[in-house]
Amino acid sequence: MSDANKGYREPALSVLKENGVQVWSDVEIQTTRGSFTGIILPRSETADAHHVVIKLRNGYNVGIAVNTIQEIKEIGRKEAHYKIPEQDFPYDPGKPNIKLLGTGGTIASRLDYRTGAVIPAFSPGELYGSVPELADYCNLKTEKLYGVFSENMGPEQWIGTAKVIGEEIKNGIHGIVIGHGTDTMHHTAAILSFMVQNSPVPIVMVGSQRSSDRPSSDAALNLIHSVKTAAESDIAEVTVCMFGPTSDQYALLHRGTRVRKMHSSYRSTFRTIGDIPIAMVNKEKITPLRSDYKRRRSDREVIINNAFEEKVSIVYYYPNMQPDIIDSLIDNGYRGIVIAGTGLGHVNKPLYPTLKRAQDKGIAVYMTVQTLWGYVQMYVYETGREMMQLGVIPTANMLPEVAYVKLGWALGQTDDLKKVKEIMLTPIAGEITEREPYNGYLIYQGGIPEVEDFLRTIKR
Repeated sequence: MSDANKGYREPALSVLKENGVQVWSDVEIQTTRGSFTGIILPRSETADAHHVVIKLRNGYNVGIAVNTIQEIKEIGRKEAHYKIPEQDFPYDPGKPNIKLLGTGGTIASRLDYRTGAVIPAFSPGELYGSVPELADYCNLKTEKLYGVFSENMGPEQWIGTAKVIGEEIKNGIHGIVIGHGTDTMHHTAAILSFMVQNSPVPIVMVGSQRSSDRPSSDAALNLIHSVKTAAESDIAEVTVCMFGPTSDQYALLHRGTRVRKMHSSYRSTFRTIGDIPIAMVNKEKITPLRSDYKRRRSDREVIINNAFEEKVSIVYYYPNMQPDIIDSLIDNGYRGIVIAGTGLGHVNKPLYPTLKRAQDKGIAVYMTVQTLWGYVQMYVYETGREMMQLGVIPTANMLPEVAYVKLGWALGQTDDLKKVKEIMLTPIAGEITEREPYNGYLIYQGGIPEVEDFLRTIKR
């Protein structure tokens, strides 16, 4: 292939050569859309040849279309350093032993500049080199269970994680931290709350919204807070430990069955729904916000029940939903369906025949509410009463995702629908509460004077 043809096929390379710059050059790029300053990165294996990718000063990567570039000026050069310095994690016989189980989240990480991917730092030595404060709280050991994005977590990983948790507890571990991607962390927190019961030690799930190569990363603080909780807290439940406010002030400890990811990118994305968090955590102290949590014990007794039926689905109702949505689940052998209904738990009348068909087929159908806050109340309107006659069972204030994993867990244990109902409606880990507290539902509308006045008192 001639150089001319190669240049034609790789315009990004050509524009770099024309301007006398190369990969790792620190540059100012003038484009038809403005000026950009950053370090030129190698092209990812999956990227096209029509963009130059640079890492901006704020830590973000951006692709600049070649046909918009007017001039590139080199102002320096910065070699890649993507190896976190490893140091032996110090052992202190006076500190508790904590186990960090990895499933694929990037709690501490480095950037692979060859591909643009974030690579987890996971060995104790890497973690200590990245976050040396961890040694202030514990002796840390790590084990990589899985290496998957959180959307690929499912029954296989849930069952395996629960099994390993049981083994670690029986072997005398003082606390467990689980590194997990944030997108489905609330699903895993919920199912582990059912699969791992009566734990004598804290089981703390943690992740990061922004990877460690970014200046605004929450990874290190989340890891510090979660390790401190596992090492020092007396809260022996499955919890999620993530940023409280968007600032670096403290983390919140959320109960595993009442937590949900509520924003795609905010560091303070996790929120307790219909209740209040269990505790606040910072580097210095753990402050309980409630007292009705399960306490740490000195015994090694734990119940591991990791049954799960995969043929369970969750359906979000919308206006004009057609019966074939439910029919397809029936025809494909699904044993359980969770519906996120409107208002107090409603769907349209055209679905009634297919709900009756599900009842006749012995399929367990449960109702939650898509409002997230509040209770299913199917006795109030005729619609709800009619659906209950068709076998649809209300689940109080159980969150839709929690009802989904609990139904899979219940059906994994028995085919008897009466026993399934008993399991579903018996609170196990706070998934159903007697009432929602007055401060369990707070959504402030920005822009109105009284809210803006309040926000100015807490925004930092």
